[in-house]
Amino acid sequence: MAVSPEPSGLLPLLAGRPEEVAPLLLGAVLRHGDVALRLTEVEAYAGQDDPGSHAYRGPTPRTQVMFGPAGRLYTYFSYGMHVCANVVVGQEGTAAAVLLRAGEVVEGHETVRRRRPRSSERDLVRGPARLCQALGITLEHGGADLAAGPVTLEPGAAPQHVETGPRVGLRGAPERPWRYWLPGEPSVSTYRPAAPRRPR
Repeated sequence: MAVSPEPSGLLPLLAGRPEEVAPLLLGAVLRHGDVALRLTEVEAYAGQDDPGSHAYRGPTPRTQVMFGPAGRLYTYFSYGMHVCANVVVGQEGTAAAVLLRAGEVVEGHETVRRRRPRSSERDLVRGPARLCQALGITLEHGGADLAAGPVTLEPGAAPQHVETGPRVGLRGAPERPWRYWLPGEPSVSTYRPAAPRRPR
């Protein structure tokens, strides 16, 4: 899959469908403070058209930011202990987001090492919770304007090829090939299907 983002930057492109926008974010640079990461893996979520999305059943106080405008940061707690971050995309009023799954440190490596001292180099920013920890993103950054900061999204070198496959660990719409990654990148996740629910 070849991808060619427009040279004018990423933010004008975010109003598209999540599965179209997601691969365009690969190679982009996410920056917070003195740390910058090149995105290597993302996942698309289509709101009320997607059983895998937090916004599938409509807006809630937590998911309201997913309904736009595009270019905001949607943050949430995973399993009650880890922060994950998404880029809000799509048309305002229609929930859509792209989960930021993994990246490569391009600036601020020492800061990331202090935040993740026990991590191997391969796992430094491998997974959405580790990405937020590396960048110092917290729930308080939810709703941040990615053009104005403090967390910003900048265009990077456009990848020549992108691979795609099922999203990781989902029970809702697990067959959709809406995970996108840069081939050959060590930070990309190993695919894991959702664990089956245990009967009560």
